[in-house]
Amino acid sequence: MELLGSGASPFVRKTRTLIAEAGIEDVPYVTVTASPMGGEERVNAANPLGKIPALSRPNAPTIYDSNVICRFLDDHADAGLYPPARLWEVLTLEATGDGIMEAAVGMIYEMRFRPEDKIWAPWPEGQWAKINRALDTLERQWMSHLNGPVDMGQISIACALGYLDLRFEDVDWRSARPDLAAWYATFSKRPSMVDTAPA
Repeated sequence: MELLGSGASPFVRKTRTLIAEAGIEDVPYVTVTASPMGGEERVNAANPLGKIPALSRPNAPTIYDSNVICRFLDDHADAGLYPPARLWEVLTLEATGDGIMEAAVGMIYEMRFRPEDKIWAPWPEGQWAKINRALDTLERQWMSHLNGPVDMGQISIACALGYLDLRFEDVDWRSARPDLAAWYATFSKRPSMVDTAPA
C-alpha cells in the first residue's frame, strides 16, 4: 500500500498521524501535487475526485477520503482509535475537526484561486463563524473527552488546530479558549504530531 498526499493538507496529516499512532510501518508516504483546479494525473487516476489523501492498495481499488482511510487503517492495524464504547463521541469529534479543516481549506482556496475583486466578503466571514462555533463548543463541552485516552477524534481536532496555526497565524483562537489551547499545547508535542508537521 501507499499513501498519496501533500504535506500541507490537514486531511493528509490526520491520516499520517493515525499511521504513526497505530505503529503502521508498511504504508509508505508518497508526496504528490493536488489542486482543486486539477492536480497531477497520478492523483486523478487514484481518486477520480482529484483529492488527497488516497490509499493505493495492491490488487484492490484505491481507498480515498481521510475518514474512510483512517477507518480502514485502524482496522488493518487493530489500533483501537475508534473504541466501540466511545464510538459516537469519537466520530462526532472527528467530524468537528474535519469541518474546521473544510472551512479553513475553503478559505485558502478562495484566496488563492478566485480573483480578489470576485471574493465575496460574507463567505469567509461565514466560514470563520463555523470555526468559532466549533472551537467554542469544544471548549465548553468536549474537554473531558479530549483529555481522555487518545482516539481519532482527538487526532482530527489537533490536525485542524495545527492547520489554523499554519494558514492563519495572525488569528488568535486561543485567548477565549484556554482549556482547548492548553490541551493542544500538550497534544501537539506527541511524536506523531511532531513527525507529521508541515515542513
